[in-house]
Amino acid sequence: MTVRRPFAPLFLIAVILVSTLSAGADQPAITSLSETLYGTTADGRNVMLYTLTNAHGLQVKIITYGAILVSLDVPDRNGQMADVVLGFDDLDSYIKRNPLFGAVVGRYANRIAGARFTLDGVEHRITANAGKNHIHGGGDKRFDKVVWKGSSYRDGTEIGVRLTHFSPDGEEGFPGNLQCTVTYALTDKNELRITYAATTDKPTVVNLTNHSYFNLAGAGSGDILGHELMIAAPWYTPAGEGLIPTGEIHVVKGTPLDFTAPRTIGERIDELTETRGYDHNYVLKGSYGSSILAARVHEPLSGRVMEVYTTEPGVQLYTANGMNNVKGKGGKIYGSHHSFCLETQHFPDSPNKSHFPSTVLRPNQRFESTTIFRFSTR
Repeated sequence: MTVRRPFAPLFLIAVILVSTLSAGADQPAITSLSETLYGTTADGRNVMLYTLTNAHGLQVKIITYGAILVSLDVPDRNGQMADVVLGFDDLDSYIKRNPLFGAVVGRYANRIAGARFTLDGVEHRITANAGKNHIHGGGDKRFDKVVWKGSSYRDGTEIGVRLTHFSPDGEEGFPGNLQCTVTYALTDKNELRITYAATTDKPTVVNLTNHSYFNLAGAGSGDILGHELMIAAPWYTPAGEGLIPTGEIHVVKGTPLDFTAPRTIGERIDELTETRGYDHNYVLKGSYGSSILAARVHEPLSGRVMEVYTTEPGVQLYTANGMNNVKGKGGKIYGSHHSFCLETQHFPDSPNKSHFPSTVLRPNQRFESTTIFRFSTR
């Protein structure tokens, strides 16, 4: 059963592929895919870098450490390229200083109250790494801190990399041997598609996402308050202490959280004094399990547009509220509200909220989830 949840050496390793596709009005002439050594961990594991480029110039770079999206170069309305995701220049910074820049988050993205949940009558105590609560997979074995196995592929008009990771039973307190695959695919439609899949041999909970921080004017270019945002979500899950959902679902209308019509991120951000900006889970409108438009962001000066499509029931908007003078790529400084995240996901604390869309995965099931970032200009 497939669960499409409703609600090595220090030199160039290999250049895998440079090929010419048949020319056509809507088809690019050349795409390229390469694999190089990015660095080596303290315990001697090689971390590989995959570079995907399509004929329109859009380029994606992914490393096997944390399955991290390290850069995403996108053209503006004049064809000028800029890297629109925050990150670092070296592996050591990702290992020691990374606030989840570009990482795949798991086993469970976002928060679980009290770092515990009960499944089939059995209580499971998981890593508490946010006070008494759990967030983003726990400690040293969470998915953004491990080296994944990577392999590249080409399929028709897309190129990509498949990353796999095995998480043993009991890791960070979660039950079940979990086999995960994350696939990054770059298409000729200027889409970056991320597909997640997982299987287990015991009942468990799974919630996976990508934690990229975006700035469509270019990473390190200043704040994102002038970005125009639309989120196709009439509701949100209000949260209490520790940003744990209360279990209620409220309408966004009449609140600073209402992005059902496009407006700038900065228009009402100062009203959110408790969180010092946006850090909220939105309940998307539509039949989830099938891909729906979750959000659209437009940066007026560059003309860049990013649309987010997902099969997930929710999306967390986060505006880097606590980021303070982080030195990133090229020595650029990242500060508070200099980026935004749109983390497609199941709702926080779903294992403890039976009326929320279920995050339970059983041995006879396969977890699947897809999120697409589509880029254009206007």
